[in-house]
Amino acid sequence: MTRAAHAFWLDSPGRGGIREVALPDPGADEVLVRTLFTGVSRGTETLVFGGRVPENQYAAMRAPFQEGDFPGPVKYGYLNVGVVEEGPDALVGRTVFCLYPHQTRYVVPAAAVTPVPASVPAGRAVLAGTVETAVNALWDAAPLVGDRIAVVGGGMVGCSVAALLARFPGVRVQLVDADPDRARVAEALGVGFASPADAVGDLDLVVHASATEQGLARSLELLRPEGTVVELSWYGDRRVALPLGEAFHSRRLTVRSSQVGTVSPARAATRGYADRLALALDLLADPALDALVTGESAFAELPDVMPGLASGGIPALCHRIRYGDDFA
Repeated sequence: MTRAAHAFWLDSPGRGGIREVALPDPGADEVLVRTLFTGVSRGTETLVFGGRVPENQYAAMRAPFQEGDFPGPVKYGYLNVGVVEEGPDALVGRTVFCLYPHQTRYVVPAAAVTPVPASVPAGRAVLAGTVETAVNALWDAAPLVGDRIAVVGGGMVGCSVAALLARFPGVRVQLVDADPDRARVAEALGVGFASPADAVGDLDLVVHASATEQGLARSLELLRPEGTVVELSWYGDRRVALPLGEAFHSRRLTVRSSQVGTVSPARAATRGYADRLALALDLLADPALDALVTGESAFAELPDVMPGLASGGIPALCHRIRYGDDFA
């Protein structure tokens, strides 16, 4: 027996639409989830929407429940919050997070969903995947009490990192971004703000998340001798020029990558993917993180919203998609 649902597909780079899909009945170890909200990641998802995933990264960039292949047609996304309608008794009726694309209902293994704590509203829980990235980045970065830190790039990931760093005792955190409107977000998160030109230097650690070569170069300039830049940006098919001459070697600077696809080596022996995601959801109990949700649209509007998000015509950190009665 099958039933209908509706999903957003990227038909070709820059153009998407909503398709009807058939759902099977869930098996013994599966759940049927009715979606409440999804989130659009302004970084990775808009690169995918623009067809800018390099061919040699097709395998690495696959989402857990992706259908189709890059550059398209492809069903892509990974920030989904819904309610379990059918499945094991312990999960029926629970609000859950899943790394699933934009779709009204879906069937997945029960192990693929993570219950959302009662302290976290469903609308905020769409941030779980991004906060999970921030958790992994800070496991990689290993900030210490009293560190002087900047986060360069006030997008969804950068702001999530800044929000978590604000909880570290004695740490001075500054969010650095060229957009002065990010000052309001920084204030809501409890961190300082500066433009790139005015940022305070002599830092122990810089987390870079602007996805620009200018931001990465400025991150290096802000470090003290033997300081570290943790690079969170993903540039897709763009090449980046980096000033590794000048004082890079004499100041013994470090640039290291961090990517959520692998649990940080600092915690891999004791934490798995499920542990990391559960921690991210617990951290979302902080209402300050609501500042990262900067817009909302109905699912039916998604084919028109995605081009605006990709072009920057719709300014956003996390743009939330709500699901109602317009589609099954």
